[in-house]
Amino acid sequence: MKFLKAFLLLLLFCSLNSLNAQESDDYIEFNDRKNTVHGVYLGLSFNYGTIDKAETYSSSFKVAYVANQQFEIGFIGTGFYSDLNRLGLDARNKDLGGFYGGLHLEPILFSKSKVNLSFPLLIGAGAVALFEDNFDDDEEVIVDDDDWEHVFVVEPGINVLYNINRYIQLEAGIKYRLSSKVKFEPEYDLTRINGISGGMGIKIGVFNMGRNRYKKNIR
Repeated sequence: MKFLKAFLLLLLFCSLNSLNAQESDDYIEFNDRKNTVHGVYLGLSFNYGTIDKAETYSSSFKVAYVANQQFEIGFIGTGFYSDLNRLGLDARNKDLGGFYGGLHLEPILFSKSKVNLSFPLLIGAGAVALFEDNFDDDEEVIVDDDDWEHVFVVEPGINVLYNINRYIQLEAGIKYRLSSKVKFEPEYDLTRINGISGGMGIKIGVFNMGRNRYKKNIR
């Protein structure tokens, strides 16, 4: 009886060892993360800065594709408001507002780390206008079509990215807006909407889509 038990245990051991050897022969180990990893996300950010030394608030929405966690390409739209009359230089109590959007490009360094460094660039166009500061009144703020000035914008920046997980990423950074000329004279002598701003944002999506297999059947 003891001999039978020992024989069965030996048979079981040999069977397991044979299966393990077969698995080793039928599979090779590899890591397909060396291939391109894809990602997509929606992002929202809020920024504070200046235009012509006046306080400026802006928010941006973007949608982008991420290639191999190293480069982003997508579309971004930004709306902003600048409280020009706080300077005490505009007796007509005017403020500045507008929007612009366009191509979003963002190379990323240290992409495999928890914290990344990136260099976003916006290339696009939009429109800006002066309007009466009537927020304390019951009057509706109306801006005529003729009051809008078309503008071309290039906005480079630098961001620090923090990866919470594969679905959520936080960003913080600064950027500088460069614009084509606008003309609001004689109401205001502003010629460009250039200015620096800083802020924070969040990206929600999938940043590393793809299977992370480490074995492949070679049959």
